[in-house]
Order: sequence, then C-alpha cells, then structure tokens
Amino acid sequence: MALQQLDIPKQDFTPDPITDEEGGAMLRAVLTLFGKWQITDEDAAILLDLPLRTYRRWKTGQAGRLDRDMKARLSNILGIHKALRIIFTDPNRAYSWVKATNAAFAGRSALDVMRGGELTDLMRVRRYLDAERGAW
Repeated sequence: MALQQLDIPKQDFTPDPITDEEGGAMLRAVLTLFGKWQITDEDAAILLDLPLRTYRRWKTGQAGRLDRDMKARLSNILGIHKALRIIFTDPNRAYSWVKATNAAFAGRSALDVMRGGELTDLMRVRRYLDAERGAW
C-alpha cells in the first residue's frame, strides 16, 4: 500500500506565535522556577541572555518587551521544567537535578550546560530530557 499525500495547506501546521500576554505569564513562571532551582541572579540573567541589571529589574515586575528569542528561551526553560516534573515524582528531586552532575553532560550539570548562554544550550538540555522521558 502506497502512502497518499494529503492536500493540507502548510499554514495549518504552523503554530500561532506566543502572544505578549502569554510571554508575560511564561516570564512570571520562569522567575518562580529560578527560585525553586535556587540559581543566582547572574545565572538567571545568562539563561535569559539579559544584562544583570535588566534581569533584576524584570524580576521586580518591570519586564521589558519580550522578543521572539526571549519567548523561545522561556518556552525551553518551561519545557525543561515540565520534563523534570514528569520524570521525577518528588518535586525537590526535579528542582535539584538542574545542579546535579550528569554523565550525559560529561560530568557537568544541566545548569553548567545552560550557562553557555546560547538558546541552543537550553535546547540541548530540553532535548536530552525529552529523550529520557520518551517524548511523552
């Protein structure tokens, strides 16, 4: 049996962009998550690719405009959190995993990898976790 090509317009497979309101909610969730991960403001600023002063201002609720790159960073960080919560039933294990050494990262922690500051560093950790959880 041969596969049949479906005549579905390409735009039907394109997700809607993240709205500014959704981005703001994502930012608030990530700021809370950083507290649970117990990471420094310096590390948080690197993960979000922000100057430290800007991060601290955003942390107090004075967020600036969220561009596409920032929304992608927030999405990946929340994806990491989601995967960890699926893998670990104990929330504390999920939160502490970020700082634990990991053979998959050559003995470094996920935070060490993400400290590279590139969006691809966040994506690397997320892809690893998605593979570990079986991409549920």
